[in-house]
Amino acid sequence: MTDEKEHLPTPGGDDPNVRYLAEHTDLSPKQARELIAEHGNDREKLLRIARTIKAES
Repeated sequence: MTDEKEHLPTPGGDDPNVRYLAEHTDLSPKQARELIAEHGNDREKLLRIARTIKAES
């Protein structure tokens, strides 16, 4: 028996911020990772940016 956690497939993998953005916006996990890499981990700021990305599309 192992002590490893079972990993279920979730959008964004193990990064909770990527997962949060992917679940609360129309961004893909890849887009969410890129947004976090460029703008940091402030969720409110990231959500504002994600909404503008959606509006521009």
